[in-house]
Amino acid sequence: MSRIQACFAELKAANKTALIPFVTAGDPHPQHTVDIMHTLANAGADIIELGIPFSDPMADGPTIQLADERALEHGVTIHDAIAMVKSFRETNTQTPVVLMGYLNPIEVVGYEAFAQEAKEAGVDGVLTVDMPPEAAGDLNAALESAGMDPIFLIAPTTTEARIKTIVSAAKGYLYYVSLKGITGAGHLDTDDVSAKLETIRKTTDLPIAVGFGIKDPETAGLVAKLAEGVVVGSALVNIVAENQDQPAQIIEKLTEMVGSLRQGIDN
Repeated sequence: MSRIQACFAELKAANKTALIPFVTAGDPHPQHTVDIMHTLANAGADIIELGIPFSDPMADGPTIQLADERALEHGVTIHDAIAMVKSFRETNTQTPVVLMGYLNPIEVVGYEAFAQEAKEAGVDGVLTVDMPPEAAGDLNAALESAGMDPIFLIAPTTTEARIKTIVSAAKGYLYYVSLKGITGAGHLDTDDVSAKLETIRKTTDLPIAVGFGIKDPETAGLVAKLAEGVVVGSALVNIVAENQDQPAQIIEKLTEMVGSLRQGIDN
């Protein structure tokens, strides 16, 4: 059982929903990322999604695009992101970490080499935004042989037939994109989310985490009634952006925000 699978099993037994924050590796500066990861874990995160900076993040809105730009200005690479996980693991061996990003940097490194490097660092799963399941066989094989979970997105427009294809390639959990569009956009319709999750659950018993459009404890709490996980990204990345020259403020405000999200979910 992977660390991700064990986490969801433990949460299910406790009748709790996972809080899964997203931040970008190297934002606002590479030296702050590991401290930010520890802050998220200590404030109540169950799983951390760490974004690999990329120059063309097509699924992301302006908030995360700018975070990528800030990280890339410091020369942060996929190897640096993996090294940050390795540093995090020196004192935290419990909280699962998922690398989230785009295919190009992984292709450059090579599937086997990437999987081995990530495994040695303590990465638990990989979500490759632009990797369709039909083309994921080689990458999935490399990840699974290294003991990591390949995680896939499902969108509001995904058909039942395609959901089956995605589910057959996925492990760990499924990431349901609750809105049509990019990260940070739109307003959440929980009725639509509920209906789609019901459709997805016809084909799998994998946990489902819902992201996009969750910006505060209220929306986090509403989604927690429907899903096994709640993903929050842009709201946290905004805190980093607004306080990028004040590292202590980043830690303080992230602690406050994650704590309030945790409370919203648990309530």
